[in-house]
Amino acid sequence: MILKYLTAEFEQEVNSTRRLLQAIPQKDLAYKPSAISWTMGELAQHIATIYYWYVGALTQDVYDLAADSLERGDPADIAATIELFESNVAKARTALASLTEQKLQENWTMKAGEQVVLGPMERGIVARGFLFNHIYHHRGELIVYLRATGNKVPGMYGPTYEES
Repeated sequence: MILKYLTAEFEQEVNSTRRLLQAIPQKDLAYKPSAISWTMGELAQHIATIYYWYVGALTQDVYDLAADSLERGDPADIAATIELFESNVAKARTALASLTEQKLQENWTMKAGEQVVLGPMERGIVARGFLFNHIYHHRGELIVYLRATGNKVPGMYGPTYEES
């Protein structure tokens, strides 16, 4: 039953993430609010990359970041980031469709070589916390970047200030 709701949420939120990424103007990709922050382009690319992590998180018991590679392209090219996003969403959708209720209860671990980064923890917790909520967190940051640069923010849960 949980899978039905995760899948529905995934599809709804993919559409919201797409609208948000499409709202980023090429001219503002170098913006960053502080010296230690990512640029808007790097943040957008990170959001697109999280969808790639669905595969390792949902289909492998131990996901080793060091043994995996993802060609990301240039974070200063919003079209390339949107293309990465679309490709990763397709992979994430396939991984999500392969899940069972039983697999949600199994333990999962993320490593970077020999170092454990996350886990072990139940895959269902990973799906909510590391995947879904991680994207929402960074989308919130991206909204702040867009507003700080004078750009319009698309509605995701109803109209935004700019749309009302």
